[in-house]
Amino acid sequence: MKLSVLDQAPISRGETPERTLAHTLELAKWTESLGFHRYWVAEHHNTNGLASSSPEILMTRIASVTTTIRVGSGGVLLPQYSPYKIAENFKTLEAFFPGRIDLGIGRSPGGSQLTRSALTDNQNKSMNEFPRQLADLQGFLHNALPKEHPFRLVKAGPRIDHFPPIWVLGLSERGAINAAEIGAGFVFGHFINPQNGQAAIESYKKHFQASETMPDPTVIVCVFVVCAETEEEAEELAMTQDKWLWSVGKGADTKVPSLDEVKKKAFTEEQITIIRQNRERCVIGTPDQVKSALQELQDKYQADEIMVITNIHDFEAKKKSYQLIAEVVQPS
Repeated sequence: MKLSVLDQAPISRGETPERTLAHTLELAKWTESLGFHRYWVAEHHNTNGLASSSPEILMTRIASVTTTIRVGSGGVLLPQYSPYKIAENFKTLEAFFPGRIDLGIGRSPGGSQLTRSALTDNQNKSMNEFPRQLADLQGFLHNALPKEHPFRLVKAGPRIDHFPPIWVLGLSERGAINAAEIGAGFVFGHFINPQNGQAAIESYKKHFQASETMPDPTVIVCVFVVCAETEEEAEELAMTQDKWLWSVGKGADTKVPSLDEVKKKAFTEEQITIIRQNRERCVIGTPDQVKSALQELQDKYQADEIMVITNIHDFEAKKKSYQLIAEVVQPS
Protein backbone atom coordinates (compact mmCIF):
# COMPACT_ATOMS: atom_id res chain seq x y z
CA MET A 1 0.00 0.00 0.00
CA LYS A 2 1.31 3.44 -0.94
CA LEU A 3 1.12 5.88 1.99
CA SER A 4 1.41 9.66 2.15
CA VAL A 5 0.99 12.46 4.69
CA LEU A 6 -1.28 15.49 4.96
CA ASP A 7 -0.14 18.12 7.46
CA GLN A 8 -2.36 21.02 8.53
CA ALA A 9 0.39 22.24 10.90
CA PRO A 10 -1.96 22.05 13.91
CA ILE A 11 -0.75 24.09 16.88
CA SER A 12 -0.81 22.15 20.14
CA ARG A 13 -1.85 24.03 23.26
CA GLY A 14 1.25 25.44 24.91
CA GLU A 15 3.29 25.64 21.70
CA THR A 16 4.05 28.58 19.45
CA PRO A 17 3.39 28.79 15.69
CA GLU A 18 7.17 28.88 15.21
CA ARG A 19 7.59 25.59 17.07
CA THR A 20 4.72 24.05 15.11
CA LEU A 21 6.34 24.96 11.79
CA ALA A 22 9.63 23.47 13.02
CA HIS A 23 7.67 20.30 13.80
CA THR A 24 6.36 20.27 10.22
CA LEU A 25 9.93 20.17 8.90
CA GLU A 26 10.89 17.49 11.39
CA LEU A 27 7.85 15.37 10.54
CA ALA A 28 8.53 15.69 6.81
CA LYS A 29 12.08 14.42 7.25
CA TRP A 30 10.87 11.67 9.60
CA THR A 31 8.15 10.36 7.27
CA GLU A 32 10.53 10.51 4.32
CA SER A 33 12.93 8.25 6.24
CA LEU A 34 10.03 5.86 6.88
CA GLY A 35 9.24 5.54 3.17
CA PHE A 36 6.12 7.69 2.82
CA HIS A 37 5.48 8.76 -0.76
CA ARG A 38 4.19 12.35 -0.47
CA TYR A 39 4.08 15.12 2.12
CA TRP A 40 1.33 17.66 1.51
CA VAL A 41 0.50 20.82 3.46
CA ALA A 42 -2.92 22.40 3.76
CA GLU A 43 -4.12 25.99 3.37
CA HIS A 44 -6.14 27.56 6.19
CA HIS A 45 -6.84 31.17 7.08
CA ASN A 46 -8.03 33.29 10.00
CA THR A 47 -7.57 30.53 12.58
CA ASN A 48 -5.41 30.49 15.70
CA GLY A 49 -4.84 26.74 15.65
CA LEU A 50 -3.46 25.96 12.19
CA ALA A 51 -0.14 27.36 10.99
CA SER A 52 -0.51 26.24 7.37
CA SER A 53 -1.66 29.51 5.81
CA SER A 54 0.90 29.62 2.98
CA PRO A 55 1.41 26.18 1.40
CA GLU A 56 3.80 27.37 -1.33
CA ILE A 57 6.26 28.76 1.24
CA LEU A 58 5.92 25.69 3.44
CA MET A 59 6.52 23.46 0.42
CA THR A 60 9.72 25.32 -0.44
CA ARG A 61 11.13 24.78 3.05
CA ILE A 62 10.03 21.14 3.20
CA ALA A 63 11.48 20.30 -0.20
CA SER A 64 14.72 22.03 0.83
CA VAL A 65 15.23 19.77 3.86
CA THR A 66 14.18 16.51 2.15
CA THR A 67 15.51 14.69 -0.89
CA THR A 68 13.09 12.04 -2.19
CA ILE A 69 9.58 12.52 -0.83
CA ARG A 70 7.13 14.32 -3.12
CA VAL A 71 5.97 17.67 -1.71
CA GLY A 72 2.59 19.17 -2.43
CA SER A 73 -0.34 21.35 -1.47
CA GLY A 74 -3.49 19.94 -0.03
CA GLY A 75 -4.64 22.26 -1.36
CA VAL A 76 -4.28 25.75 -2.77
CA LEU A 77 -7.71 27.43 -2.71
CA LEU A 78 -8.11 28.23 -6.39
CA PRO A 79 -11.39 30.26 -6.22
CA GLN A 80 -9.58 33.00 -4.29
CA TYR A 81 -6.63 33.41 -6.63
CA SER A 82 -5.41 33.91 -10.17
CA PRO A 83 -4.76 30.64 -12.07
CA TYR A 84 -1.87 32.42 -13.79
CA LYS A 85 -0.14 33.29 -10.52
CA ILE A 86 -0.62 29.76 -9.12
CA ALA A 87 0.89 28.34 -12.31
CA GLU A 88 3.94 30.56 -11.95
CA ASN A 89 4.37 29.68 -8.27
CA PHE A 90 4.29 25.96 -8.96
CA LYS A 91 6.41 26.08 -12.09
CA THR A 92 9.01 27.87 -9.98
CA LEU A 93 8.77 25.14 -7.35
CA GLU A 94 9.05 22.48 -10.05
CA ALA A 95 12.14 24.21 -11.46
CA PHE A 96 13.81 24.14 -8.05
CA PHE A 97 12.73 20.54 -7.24
CA PRO A 98 12.18 18.67 -10.55
CA GLY A 99 9.85 15.70 -10.33
CA ARG A 100 8.98 16.23 -6.66
CA ILE A 101 6.16 18.80 -6.72
CA ASP A 102 2.39 18.15 -6.58
CA LEU A 103 -0.19 20.88 -7.20
CA GLY A 104 -3.22 20.04 -5.06
CA ILE A 105 -6.22 22.33 -5.62
CA GLY A 106 -9.26 22.87 -3.41
CA ARG A 107 -12.58 24.63 -3.99
CA SER A 108 -13.08 25.77 -0.38
CA PRO A 109 -13.83 29.47 0.24
CA GLY A 110 -11.06 29.50 2.84
CA GLY A 111 -13.19 30.53 5.81
CA SER A 112 -15.94 33.02 6.52
CA GLN A 113 -17.23 35.46 3.91
CA LEU A 114 -15.20 38.20 5.57
CA THR A 115 -12.05 36.06 5.34
CA ARG A 116 -12.74 35.28 1.70
CA SER A 117 -13.24 38.97 0.96
CA ALA A 118 -9.83 39.67 2.47
CA LEU A 119 -8.25 36.88 0.36
CA THR A 120 -9.78 38.19 -2.86
CA ASP A 121 -9.16 41.87 -2.03
CA ASN A 122 -12.92 42.34 -1.78
CA GLN A 123 -13.60 41.10 -5.30
CA ASN A 124 -16.86 39.23 -5.71
CA LYS A 125 -15.49 36.08 -7.33
CA SER A 126 -17.99 33.31 -8.02
CA MET A 127 -17.25 29.81 -6.71
CA ASN A 128 -19.01 28.56 -9.85
CA GLU A 129 -15.97 29.65 -11.87
CA PHE A 130 -13.96 26.74 -10.46
CA PRO A 131 -14.11 24.45 -13.55
CA ARG A 132 -13.06 27.34 -15.80
CA GLN A 133 -10.26 28.27 -13.41
CA LEU A 134 -9.04 24.67 -13.38
CA ALA A 135 -8.89 24.61 -17.16
CA ASP A 136 -7.06 27.96 -17.19
CA LEU A 137 -4.59 26.70 -14.58
CA GLN A 138 -3.78 23.67 -16.68
CA GLY A 139 -3.43 25.86 -19.76
CA PHE A 140 -1.04 28.25 -18.03
CA LEU A 141 1.02 25.39 -16.57
CA HIS A 142 1.57 23.83 -19.99
CA ASN A 143 1.41 27.08 -22.00
CA ALA A 144 -1.45 25.49 -23.90
CA LEU A 145 -4.41 27.84 -23.64
CA PRO A 146 -6.78 27.58 -26.62
CA LYS A 147 -6.37 30.10 -29.45
CA GLU A 148 -9.60 31.87 -28.59
CA HIS A 149 -8.58 32.41 -24.93
CA PRO A 150 -8.16 36.12 -24.04
CA PHE A 151 -4.86 35.39 -22.27
CA ARG A 152 -3.37 32.98 -24.81
CA LEU A 153 -0.39 35.28 -25.44
CA VAL A 154 0.45 35.42 -21.72
CA LYS A 155 3.00 32.73 -20.86
CA ALA A 156 3.63 31.48 -17.35
CA GLY A 157 7.27 31.38 -16.32
CA PRO A 158 9.72 29.97 -15.79
CA ARG A 159 9.31 28.26 -19.17
CA ILE A 160 10.40 24.78 -18.13
CA ASP A 161 9.55 21.59 -20.02
CA HIS A 162 8.43 19.51 -17.03
CA PHE A 163 5.31 20.22 -15.01
CA PRO A 164 3.80 19.33 -11.62
CA PRO A 165 0.67 17.18 -11.83
CA ILE A 166 -2.62 18.70 -10.74
CA TRP A 167 -4.70 17.01 -8.04
CA VAL A 168 -8.25 18.09 -7.21
CA LEU A 169 -9.43 17.70 -3.63
CA GLY A 170 -13.12 16.94 -3.36
CA LEU A 171 -16.03 15.44 -1.44
CA SER A 172 -18.61 14.99 -4.19
CA GLU A 173 -19.25 13.78 -7.71
CA ARG A 174 -19.02 17.39 -8.90
CA GLY A 175 -15.46 17.69 -7.64
CA ALA A 176 -14.60 14.27 -9.03
CA ILE A 177 -15.86 15.18 -12.51
CA ASN A 178 -13.96 18.47 -12.38
CA ALA A 179 -10.79 16.45 -11.82
CA ALA A 180 -11.65 13.88 -14.47
CA GLU A 181 -12.38 16.38 -17.23
CA ILE A 182 -8.91 17.96 -17.09
CA GLY A 183 -7.03 14.71 -16.47
CA ALA A 184 -6.08 15.51 -12.86
CA GLY A 185 -5.70 13.17 -9.92
CA PHE A 186 -8.59 13.03 -7.44
CA VAL A 187 -8.20 13.19 -3.66
CA PHE A 188 -11.26 12.20 -1.65
CA GLY A 189 -11.45 13.81 1.79
CA HIS A 190 -12.72 10.90 3.89
CA PHE A 191 -11.28 12.78 6.87
CA ILE A 192 -13.72 15.63 6.24
CA ASN A 193 -16.86 13.74 5.24
CA PRO A 194 -16.88 10.00 4.49
CA GLN A 195 -20.22 10.16 2.69
CA ASN A 196 -20.52 9.81 -1.11
CA GLY A 197 -16.92 8.69 -1.60
CA GLN A 198 -17.61 5.60 -3.67
CA ALA A 199 -20.03 7.42 -5.99
CA ALA A 200 -17.56 10.29 -6.45
CA ILE A 201 -14.67 7.99 -7.29
CA GLU A 202 -16.80 5.95 -9.71
CA SER A 203 -17.78 9.17 -11.51
CA TYR A 204 -14.16 10.27 -11.61
CA LYS A 205 -13.01 7.06 -13.25
CA LYS A 206 -15.97 7.02 -15.66
CA HIS A 207 -15.32 10.57 -16.93
CA PHE A 208 -11.53 10.60 -16.79
CA GLN A 209 -9.68 12.07 -19.77
CA ALA A 210 -5.93 11.44 -19.92
CA SER A 211 -3.54 14.37 -19.65
CA GLU A 212 0.20 14.86 -20.14
CA THR A 213 0.95 14.51 -16.42
CA MET A 214 -1.81 12.00 -15.54
CA PRO A 215 -2.27 9.31 -18.21
CA ASP A 216 -4.51 7.17 -15.99
CA PRO A 217 -7.12 7.96 -13.32
CA THR A 218 -5.42 8.07 -9.92
CA VAL A 219 -7.19 8.22 -6.56
CA ILE A 220 -5.91 9.19 -3.11
CA VAL A 221 -8.11 8.84 -0.02
CA CYS A 222 -7.23 10.94 3.03
CA VAL A 223 -8.17 9.77 6.56
CA PHE A 224 -7.38 10.64 10.17
CA VAL A 225 -5.20 7.94 11.76
CA VAL A 226 -3.92 7.47 15.31
CA CYS A 227 -1.76 4.40 15.87
CA ALA A 228 -0.11 3.19 19.10
CA GLU A 229 1.30 -0.08 20.43
CA THR A 230 -1.85 -0.81 22.44
CA GLU A 231 -5.49 -0.08 21.76
CA GLU A 232 -5.79 1.70 25.11
CA GLU A 233 -2.90 4.05 24.31
CA ALA A 234 -4.28 4.80 20.84
CA GLU A 235 -7.69 5.64 22.29
CA GLU A 236 -6.14 7.91 24.91
CA LEU A 237 -4.02 9.77 22.36
CA ALA A 238 -7.04 10.12 20.09
CA MET A 239 -8.99 11.92 22.81
CA THR A 240 -7.07 15.11 22.04
CA GLN A 241 -7.98 14.81 18.36
CA ASP A 242 -11.58 14.02 19.31
CA LYS A 243 -11.87 17.21 21.36
CA TRP A 244 -10.09 19.22 18.65
CA LEU A 245 -12.48 17.98 15.96
CA TRP A 246 -15.45 18.82 18.17
CA SER A 247 -14.11 22.34 18.77
CA VAL A 248 -13.45 22.89 15.06
CA GLY A 249 -16.97 21.74 14.24
CA LYS A 250 -18.38 24.22 16.74
CA GLY A 251 -16.28 27.08 15.40
CA ALA A 252 -14.43 27.26 18.73
CA ASP A 253 -10.71 27.25 19.58
CA THR A 254 -8.74 25.35 16.93
CA LYS A 255 -5.62 24.65 19.00
CA VAL A 256 -5.16 20.96 19.84
CA PRO A 257 -5.82 20.51 23.58
CA SER A 258 -3.50 18.54 25.84
CA LEU A 259 -4.57 15.19 27.27
CA ASP A 260 -4.61 16.66 30.78
CA GLU A 261 -6.92 19.43 29.58
CA VAL A 262 -9.27 16.94 27.94
CA LYS A 263 -9.38 14.71 31.03
CA LYS A 264 -10.23 17.57 33.40
CA LYS A 265 -13.78 17.79 32.14
CA ALA A 266 -15.99 14.86 31.18
CA PHE A 267 -17.56 14.90 27.73
CA THR A 268 -21.24 15.80 27.62
CA GLU A 269 -23.76 13.54 25.93
CA GLU A 270 -23.85 15.95 22.99
CA GLN A 271 -20.07 15.83 22.68
CA ILE A 272 -20.03 12.04 22.88
CA THR A 273 -22.59 11.83 20.07
CA ILE A 274 -20.56 14.15 17.84
CA ILE A 275 -17.30 12.36 18.66
CA ARG A 276 -18.85 9.03 17.68
CA GLN A 277 -19.95 10.55 14.39
CA ASN A 278 -16.49 12.00 13.82
CA ARG A 279 -14.90 8.60 14.44
CA GLU A 280 -16.30 7.56 11.05
CA ARG A 281 -13.64 9.90 9.63
CA CYS A 282 -10.88 8.19 11.61
CA VAL A 283 -8.86 4.99 12.00
CA ILE A 284 -7.63 4.43 15.56
CA GLY A 285 -5.90 1.41 17.04
CA THR A 286 -2.89 -0.87 17.13
CA PRO A 287 -0.68 -1.37 14.07
CA ASP A 288 -2.55 -4.51 13.05
CA GLN A 289 -5.93 -2.84 13.54
CA VAL A 290 -4.83 0.18 11.54
CA LYS A 291 -3.41 -1.96 8.76
CA SER A 292 -6.67 -3.88 8.47
CA ALA A 293 -8.80 -0.72 8.49
CA LEU A 294 -6.66 1.04 5.89
CA GLN A 295 -6.80 -2.02 3.66
CA GLU A 296 -10.59 -1.99 3.95
CA LEU A 297 -10.64 1.68 2.96
CA GLN A 298 -8.37 1.06 0.00
CA ASP A 299 -10.56 -1.83 -1.15
CA LYS A 300 -13.79 0.13 -0.57
CA TYR A 301 -12.66 3.08 -2.65
CA GLN A 302 -10.35 1.20 -5.04
CA ALA A 303 -7.78 3.83 -4.11
CA ASP A 304 -4.24 3.95 -5.42
CA GLU A 305 -2.94 5.59 -2.26
CA ILE A 306 -3.89 6.40 1.34
CA MET A 307 -3.01 9.79 2.80
CA VAL A 308 -2.72 9.96 6.59
CA ILE A 309 -3.44 12.97 8.79
CA THR A 310 -2.80 12.84 12.55
CA ASN A 311 -3.82 15.82 14.70
CA ILE A 312 -3.00 14.76 18.25
CA HIS A 313 -1.36 16.96 20.90
CA ASP A 314 1.83 14.98 21.59
CA PHE A 315 4.30 15.46 18.74
CA GLU A 316 6.52 12.53 19.70
CA ALA A 317 3.45 10.28 19.86
CA LYS A 318 2.50 11.56 16.40
CA LYS A 319 5.92 10.58 15.06
CA LYS A 320 5.59 7.17 16.69
CA SER A 321 2.16 6.73 15.11
CA TYR A 322 3.58 7.26 11.62
CA GLN A 323 6.45 4.89 12.42
CA LEU A 324 4.14 2.10 13.57
CA ILE A 325 1.98 2.51 10.46
CA ALA A 326 5.03 2.37 8.21
CA GLU A 327 6.40 -0.72 9.90
CA VAL A 328 3.21 -2.72 9.46
CA VAL A 329 1.87 -1.38 6.18
CA GLN A 330 5.30 -1.09 4.51
CA PRO A 331 4.71 1.92 2.23
CA SER A 332 6.11 1.59 -1.25
